[in-house]
Amino acid sequence: MQEKQNTALVWFRNDLRIADNQSLYNATTKHERVIGLVLIPDFWLKETEFGFKKMEVFRARFLIETIEDLRQELKVLNIPLIVKLDSGSSLKQLCNQYQITDLYMQEEWTKEEVDQEKNIPDTVTVHKSYNQFLFHPDDLPFAIVDLPEVFTVFRKACEKNSTVRPCTPEPIKLADENYQIPSSEPLTLKELGYAPFDIHPNSAFPFEGGSCAASKRLNHYSWTTKKLSYYKKTRNGLLGTDYSSKFSSWLANGSISPKSIYWSVKDYEKEIDKNQSTYWLIFELIWRDYFKYVSLRHGSSIFDIGGIKKRAYDWKQNQQVYGQWINGTTAEPFVNANMLELKNTGFMSNRGRQNVASYFAKTLQMDWRWGAAYFESMLIDYDVHSNYGNWMYNAGVGNDPRDRVFNVGLQAERYDGKGKYQSTWLQKTLF
Repeated sequence: MQEKQNTALVWFRNDLRIADNQSLYNATTKHERVIGLVLIPDFWLKETEFGFKKMEVFRARFLIETIEDLRQELKVLNIPLIVKLDSGSSLKQLCNQYQITDLYMQEEWTKEEVDQEKNIPDTVTVHKSYNQFLFHPDDLPFAIVDLPEVFTVFRKACEKNSTVRPCTPEPIKLADENYQIPSSEPLTLKELGYAPFDIHPNSAFPFEGGSCAASKRLNHYSWTTKKLSYYKKTRNGLLGTDYSSKFSSWLANGSISPKSIYWSVKDYEKEIDKNQSTYWLIFELIWRDYFKYVSLRHGSSIFDIGGIKKRAYDWKQNQQVYGQWINGTTAEPFVNANMLELKNTGFMSNRGRQNVASYFAKTLQMDWRWGAAYFESMLIDYDVHSNYGNWMYNAGVGNDPRDRVFNVGLQAERYDGKGKYQSTWLQKTLF
């Protein structure tokens, strides 16, 4: 048996869970002393050039709940969790303070995440793992540099030639005498500079953060209500908690893994029902993978105005138009309703997102990156890859081979024919 090494630090990033966590599993199998760490970059809490914070209150609350859930899960394993508001020096200071020899973390590649890694001391051995994918990079039927530019080609190749790996085994419970660190008080919104709030009664996402809540949701959507069997038929809904799975927020910060959902769906197909809807949920997980691979393949060009296609359009940067879109006072009631839902709840349906993004970029011809920045700030389920991938797609500078434009009026008729959704969010009581 391999001799256990010295003190390890597990830096939790967008993998805020203990189940199916390669970094945590590796650390607990190779070390007798393990400490968990979550860093909250201080620039997330500061106002951007657009007048809103990089992370507004809805995602902040969900993150706080997730961190506290992780803390309780780690406690069972006798692993303390350090949570720090970080301006850049925390990593080096903690590694020195606790004489860290090894650092375990999920592989990240977008700019802000890579910049954070510059603060890792040279004295520490770093162990990275890809733990956020459905299809592991090593199992793809092509090199990343040869990533197909069209999703359908990617999906078919993966479905035919790749397999989803089993979930990583549970981490090992350490001895009681593992590092004794005084437990810190749970974070509060007030501490981070936000005002507490009550969840809006019409919210389609009234759920808490954390792995525990994610497991409850997975169980509810699949096994309790069997809504999974109808996912493809209802997924374009606009009102209520069960028209879609709502897994995206837990997936975004990694409090549940895509593999966990995949294998749960496979169990459901064996025991309950296998149909187009069960397949379609996996289809959406593959879309999520694809946008991650797009950013891995193309790097920071996903943040460029020309996108990965390097297309030159005449984008506008009009603050007044931007404000009307944000505040739901455009000429399109369907757009307004969706934007008011986002403003009041931090969530919006997939159907709504496609429409408001297309309207912003194609109809108003506004700089699509401004729209992406607002989504980043407001969405509980913000994920850098999916957010910028979808915005590029809708703006015509990404992976849409057809470069389509949504007819918002026709979309409203099709998906909100009786106007129930619009009347819910356009009533004067909201203002």
